[in-house]
Amino acid sequence: MAKIMQLPEFKRQKVYTLGQRLQEQQPFIQVVLGPRQVGKTTAVLQVKESWGRASIYESADSPAPPGTDWIEQAWQAAEFKTAAEGPVLLILDEIQKVQGWAECIKALWEQRNSLNQIRLVLCGSSSLQIQGGLTESLAGRFELIRMSHWSFVEMEKCFQWDLDTYLYYGGYPGAARLRDDWTRWADYVQQSLVETAIGKDILLMHRVQKPALLRRLYALSCDYAGQIISYQKLLGQLQDAGNTTTLAHYQHLLEGAYLVQGLQKWHGTKIRTRSSSPKWQPRNTALVTSQSGLAPADWRAEAKMWGRLVEIAVGAYLVNQGEEEGVEVYYWREKNREVDFVLKKGNRLAAIEVKSGQFSKAHSGVGAFQKHWPDSKIWIIGRGGLPLVDFMKAGLETLL
Repeated sequence: MAKIMQLPEFKRQKVYTLGQRLQEQQPFIQVVLGPRQVGKTTAVLQVKESWGRASIYESADSPAPPGTDWIEQAWQAAEFKTAAEGPVLLILDEIQKVQGWAECIKALWEQRNSLNQIRLVLCGSSSLQIQGGLTESLAGRFELIRMSHWSFVEMEKCFQWDLDTYLYYGGYPGAARLRDDWTRWADYVQQSLVETAIGKDILLMHRVQKPALLRRLYALSCDYAGQIISYQKLLGQLQDAGNTTTLAHYQHLLEGAYLVQGLQKWHGTKIRTRSSSPKWQPRNTALVTSQSGLAPADWRAEAKMWGRLVEIAVGAYLVNQGEEEGVEVYYWREKNREVDFVLKKGNRLAAIEVKSGQFSKAHSGVGAFQKHWPDSKIWIIGRGGLPLVDFMKAGLETLL
């Protein structure tokens, strides 16, 4: 994990925002949500250091998930401190592991925090578990702070990486020190990051009847990264796959662990969009390269492979940054015409075509897309358009 002073500017802003919210006289519950190993704990510990008053930090990240009595004991400890020291900062990390956490927090917050003496921060790495509890039990009582996979700008500033290095090694700061030994780095990503996310954030928290199938689906989502694959086609490649409903459910679980995102086809209407075959988009290029068994030089030597990695990196940036900025990300296809990515925010629309400079794509669909939606903006990323390095440093608002 990156040290506190290594948090890049964008995430330091999250720390500042969190600190400011906690100082308010009538604070909301603050929820810090994001993938594993991106700096959530580092951020909240920095807030704890700067709080200047009494504070308590507890983590539920243990082999055996604690019960709600763990929350109650931490709350009681915080209450004890408030009697003598005033407002107390209480941080509960990996809260999603506690069965019934949301109902317990709701009861404590409403019944025993009338004077706003406990300033509560919850951290979690499973969006399904966290967001389900928030919307069902804590609606109107919380504010969300998202911590995403690290961007190129962040890895460049913290580790002096160039773009090619980022494309292969991706945005996991904790793995950056292993860059000089790519086999060790790949093993760390697969075992310490991917397997931990699948084991702790999915299998431990959800009922999964076929764990081997879920793992195989994840592996295929990386193998087919950037491609539009129907569930029916996947059924033919997966043993004991059951049906398309099972695959769709497992995809949803993988999305909740911040591993992959199934982009839906843009139709212009929500109803049709949700019925389309997904385009598999890993949230971090490291997920793809670490699984491949190929060295950085092997990827760079093959024009098609490198071009595919460029497109995956663009898609990962769009999905991660889109979550930060409230921008929806889709793909578009009509017959043999395709647009790599479609961005939507409010009534603004943009189509993005990726050209790596290594090979040419046939059947670019940006012209056809603009005929359907003439007010949309068109962007070419790479050769003949916006340079990739400039795109990776741009906010999505500038593209819409």
